[in-house]
Amino acid sequence: MGWVAAAATVASARQVSAIGKYNQAMQNRNAEVLEQQAQRIEDQLEFDIARFERQYEQLEGTQKVTTLKSGVTFEGTALRIARANAEEAELQKQIMTYNSKVEAAQKIEQANFARMGGVIAKKTADAQALGLYAKAVTTVGTQTEFGRSLLS
Repeated sequence: MGWVAAAATVASARQVSAIGKYNQAMQNRNAEVLEQQAQRIEDQLEFDIARFERQYEQLEGTQKVTTLKSGVTFEGTALRIARANAEEAELQKQIMTYNSKVEAAQKIEQANFARMGGVIAKKTADAQALGLYAKAVTTVGTQTEFGRSLLS
């Protein structure tokens, strides 16, 4: 009967180990998805900045045409407004860049934590499996000692 219990315990240990490997693989996949999200955030930034620059150039062109059409020369107040708009546009691009870098960094950090969680899941399963293997050896060892004492 001890051999049957030991065999069942070994099977349990293997199953625990397999579950640990699966959990680690799942966490690694989660990490990859998060890293892909970080990349998409960076790609989206490039798209958003390009779109913003096009819109700004259109606004700037419209403003120049409107100013010149009204008979005002493009100096003094009109020039100060254009300069202020250019500074504001640059500030907006910097804010967009900063926000996307923060968001991408958060995704990378989440990916790192997912990988660490996978390693912890695997190590925990390995420790549980080791305990079950030790239990199986103890069961077989006790059975063997019991059998020897009966034969003596």
